[in-house]
Amino acid sequence: MSGPRPRAGILDIAPYVAGQASGPGVASVFKLSANENALGASPAALAAYRDAAVELHLYPDPNATELRNALARKHGLDPARILFGTGSDEIFSMAAIAYLAPGDNMIQPAHGFAAWAIAARAVGGEVRNAPERDGVADADAMLARVNARTRIVFLANPANPTGTWLPFSEVERLHAGLPEHVLLVLDEAYVEFARAVLDGRHAIKLAERASNVLVTRTFSKLYGLAALRVGWAYGAPAIIDALNRFRLPFNTPRPAQAAARAALGDYAFAEASVRSAEEGRARLADTLSAHGFAPLPSATNFVTARVPHGCAAAAIEAALAQRGVLVRGLTNYGLPEFLRVSVGPAAAMTALASVLEESVRP
Repeated sequence: MSGPRPRAGILDIAPYVAGQASGPGVASVFKLSANENALGASPAALAAYRDAAVELHLYPDPNATELRNALARKHGLDPARILFGTGSDEIFSMAAIAYLAPGDNMIQPAHGFAAWAIAARAVGGEVRNAPERDGVADADAMLARVNARTRIVFLANPANPTGTWLPFSEVERLHAGLPEHVLLVLDEAYVEFARAVLDGRHAIKLAERASNVLVTRTFSKLYGLAALRVGWAYGAPAIIDALNRFRLPFNTPRPAQAAARAALGDYAFAEASVRSAEEGRARLADTLSAHGFAPLPSATNFVTARVPHGCAAAAIEAALAQRGVLVRGLTNYGLPEFLRVSVGPAAAMTALASVLEESVRP
């Protein structure tokens, strides 16, 4: 029997691979594979979510009005230029649907976030990778990949899965070198953790004045609301209008809107999350270095490191998993000799150090 056939190219897409959530034969694990907030979620958000449970029979506000206005007040934005998505991932897909036709291309750093390529290939777009310099995106290399069929450039700053960042002057230079018809999507999922290196400069300022910039952010990292999938974007009115025309009408659930709105006001938790990431990545880099790894510089809540010479990343990942410590292999990102390790609670960091001591023999 034969059933419906997906259109050309769909079955060539490699599905997204999430970080491990369980270890073989291990009842309890330390999950350091998904860049989750080591402190959990904002207490204010948890309370708001519980309160919203009595409203599960009600559809959410399709415009997320209260959350939209709260975000606009917090960041000094025009609320009409804010777009919400089911996580940033949905917004990447919406950008691809709106701006990529079959045969068009998008450009990304060589180790770009996997969801971008999936979004592009799903609509028949070509993915063009630009070489990086020691795990850092290269503005000149990306500009060199632009051709007549380029419609989108994706860049995360700081980057996932490497954790590295570009000085904002380089982001501005990349934007200045692009034709006006090319959309620059700037993924700032980790930007709140990068204040020490970006000095308060971020892409929303660029989106305020540019007609071809879309900035995405998330409530998953800083506020610890990964389970609720609340992403948002800011861009020129014409871009937001285009995406809103086919955005699913109830894509941000009612309890998620309530929790995100409460999280915005929980300044103490946000500050604690930033400190946790800053201090945790420094300790994590020291731990990995002490066991022969070569960490990349990180401005996120994780550290990506080359495994010790003579060791196999997959073998180390497996050995850690067998002992209940889950990390992220990066072979599917073209980094087979690297592992990505999230900042976790103190007990998880202690367990990681202990297992590395037992397992890693350079």
